Amino acid sequence: MEDDNIIELYWQRDESAIRESEMKYGGYCSSIADNILHSVEDTEECVSDTWFRAWNIMPPDRPSRLALFFGRITRNLAIDRYRRGRSQKYGGGQTALCLEELAECIGESSPIDDRLALRELLNSFLGALPEKNRDVFLLRYWYMMPVKEIAVRKALSEGAVKMILQRVRKKLRDCLEKEGIGV
Repeated sequence: MEDDNIIELYWQRDESAIRESEMKYGGYCSSIADNILHSVEDTEECVSDTWFRAWNIMPPDRPSRLALFFGRITRNLAIDRYRRGRSQKYGGGQTALCLEELAECIGESSPIDDRLALRELLNSFLGALPEKNRDVFLLRYWYMMPVKEIAVRKALSEGAVKMILQRVRKKLRDCLEKEGIGV
């Protein structure tokens, strides 16, 4: 089913919207949640919560890109679930590593999605990166994919992925400092 039709089902409050969303985007959302949570049960709950959240958001919102809309909801729910379910004393997974790596550029006291100016700057920064570097950066810090998996997906060595990430983080830190956003 086309995205516009699925959105229309939500607007008509037709419960088949959830079934159609699950059929078309269930795997995509599961992959995002699993990269963060690493738990089948938590992933399933997170994806179910995604459909519930979408049901509550539409209407009045009408997303322009349904995949990104569901992906953002899933990612935010998974990160919230991760933070609630795991304290620092229980060790970290990819999420903790990713957040720690980004903290050196952005700082822990400046959450990305809380600051519109920072979001715009990040979008500009990412848009100016070469496609390979942007893809590696997004796979790591948006999808929270392990370095090893990124290397396989992009046909790179793990060392090359780490080097790309290190260089992009440095460029990001320089860009932020240039714009007066200090760490």
